[in-house]
Amino acid sequence: MKRTKQVLSVVLAMLAAAGVANAGKYSDTIALFKNAGESAAFFQKSYAYAVFPNIGEAGFIVGGAFGKGHVYVQGQLAGDTTMKQVSVGFQAGGQDYSQIIFFQDKRALDQFESGSFEFSAGAKAVAVTAAANASAGTNGVTSGVSGGKRDASTDGVYNGGMAVFTIAKGGLIYAAALAGQKFTYKARGAD
Repeated sequence: MKRTKQVLSVVLAMLAAAGVANAGKYSDTIALFKNAGESAAFFQKSYAYAVFPNIGEAGFIVGGAFGKGHVYVQGQLAGDTTMKQVSVGFQAGGQDYSQIIFFQDKRALDQFESGSFEFSAGAKAVAVTAAANASAGTNGVTSGVSGGKRDASTDGVYNGGMAVFTIAKGGLIYAAALAGQKFTYKARGAD
């Protein structure tokens, strides 16, 4: 069990480090969701959203996930958020994905910002099919996104004032769920 925890820690650290390497990761991720399926419409009808450009998840019986994100209110950066998840059960593998949470109104955002928000067991995310790419070389850094309404078929709706979308970036894991995702929030400019 100790060895499993060590391997899990190393895999999560590698996945997190890969996400930190992207300079424009927030704007690229937002652009990806704005151009992919039903998630695009939520930018117009939501009060706020939290975007996580890179969440690394890995597990073998015991699993975990971690990601850092930003919260935007009316399109303006308002704060920072962190997602942590621990899971136990049949699971094997690892994956890297982006996630966005749309808040229908101020009440839903206040619930998220209240301290330690956690998704319940019935929470679901809509998987979006889209692509992201980045490269770095002697000629500079480039990145791009692709996705469109024809590229993704989603049925996102608000549930409890929130709608969640994910885009897989790489890896393979047998089990993936929102249950157990715990979030912390810190407003920008707060001590």
